[in-house]
Amino acid sequence: MGARKREMADRMKEERKSSAFAKLNNEPSSPRKMRLVADIIRGKEVFMALNILKFTRKHAAVPMEKLLRSAINNWQQKNGDTDVTEANLIVKDITVDGGRTLKRISPAPQGRAHRIRKRSNHVTIILDKK
Repeated sequence: MGARKREMADRMKEERKSSAFAKLNNEPSSPRKMRLVADIIRGKEVFMALNILKFTRKHAAVPMEKLLRSAINNWQQKNGDTDVTEANLIVKDITVDGGRTLKRISPAPQGRAHRIRKRSNHVTIILDKK
């Protein structure tokens, strides 16, 4: 490995030390509905985001809150000596991608069939210091 590559790898490793992430795969709700909740908390402080999710009436807010708590716990495991309340963590990035789609058939008039797509999604949360 060349010197420039090694320096870049070391720099990327140092940047990743301050951040933590959590991933949720195959959550059985559509990505469109999950993105509505994700847009609300993107860029917010962690504890403000938890309060927002707790009082949001959308169905997707419950797994999103659980995922955010998991990301906070992952950050605590990485940085055992630092307190979470003093760290000023923010939701740096949150992505909602489409997951697998279950295809089902529903009966329709005159012997036809309509396709039903039961969508799922993958959510990734990245936390970082302010």
